[in-house]
Amino acid sequence: MKTFPQSETLKRLPDQFFATLVKKLNTYQNQGHDVLNLGQGNPDQPTPPHVVQSLQKASENPVYHKYPPFKGFDFLKESVAEFYKREYDVEVDPSSEVAIMSGSKAGLVELSQCLLNPGDVALVPDPGYPDYWSGVSIADAVMKSMPLLRENDFLPDYAQLDNNILEKAKLMFLNYPNNPTGAVASEEFFQETIDFADMHDICVVHDFAYGAIGFDEHKKPLSFLQMPGSKEVGIEIYTMSKTYNMAGWRVAFAVGNPSVVEAIELIQDHYHVSLFGALQEATATALLEPQDSVRELRQTYEERRDILAEGFEELGWDLQPCKGSFFVWLKVPEGYSSQSFADALLDQVGLFVAPGIGFGTYGEGYVRIGLNNSKEDLEESIRRFKKFQKAESEQ
Repeated sequence: MKTFPQSETLKRLPDQFFATLVKKLNTYQNQGHDVLNLGQGNPDQPTPPHVVQSLQKASENPVYHKYPPFKGFDFLKESVAEFYKREYDVEVDPSSEVAIMSGSKAGLVELSQCLLNPGDVALVPDPGYPDYWSGVSIADAVMKSMPLLRENDFLPDYAQLDNNILEKAKLMFLNYPNNPTGAVASEEFFQETIDFADMHDICVVHDFAYGAIGFDEHKKPLSFLQMPGSKEVGIEIYTMSKTYNMAGWRVAFAVGNPSVVEAIELIQDHYHVSLFGALQEATATALLEPQDSVRELRQTYEERRDILAEGFEELGWDLQPCKGSFFVWLKVPEGYSSQSFADALLDQVGLFVAPGIGFGTYGEGYVRIGLNNSKEDLEESIRRFKKFQKAESEQ
């Protein structure tokens, strides 16, 4: 059998961190080990019933059995505009400031291909969502890290970026509430970002995947688009995956700067030709109908977060409770790397967590724990952490 060589583009791609994680988890589970999976960011709750029913009914509409409009149905773009007005008091022009996407991951990867040429620089958060790297690699561009440090509330410090890098920078990725740290952004930070991007002609891409998931005084996380001047310098990407438990549906949208929206729609004309029309109708249903399920989901995650926060406090472990997202960013005990700690937890007590190094150089020293498990499972995870701690103290 002939083996055909892969393109240089494929060879540039980084290792798929999450695929590697899943493969390791599956290996342990297939061997019969009792493993609690705290390592993935896959929502465990079902899609709200009224959204499912909307899809079921809409799928019978013969209009949707044909190819959809290349750029999506107008009614969905109008629903996105209404959603942003209701939730964030942001005015959006549905005809020029909304792009419908086949999931936020695809959009985040495609954006680099839309805006970067070989040798251009993309600024990425470190630690951050690894799929930002994929698009930069496909575009044959250069990735420069913006360290997210605990002492700066896991926000990038723009004053620390080298001027030589900034001269070539064309794109910046941000993500608040943040994966993996659970940090949130302030108005002051977003305004600083807008001023910085305007000064250096950098397009800001704010990944608002966890926009509905905030805790305590941050129950309503800020949208980047709420800030004056935000559309001048960038866009925001909102996915249906987390807010509405629609991860498997692969629906998202980009909102903001018209030139960037136009670029996204152009590349998608060549890739996707939009989404199944019934999916678009069900998405509009989720955005426009009562949001009780969203409020209940936020409460569920906050209760789960509190279980871990109280449990680790009793154990005396170094944990800052997350302010948003559905992740806990746990500092590893002294003497461990993020990978060795994750391996030890899996081997000794059957806890599967994501090593921080998989999210970037500055993720070293941490592991990410997801809140996508029942309260009973999270209580069991604390018991296993306690068992691990006891075994370590007896060595």
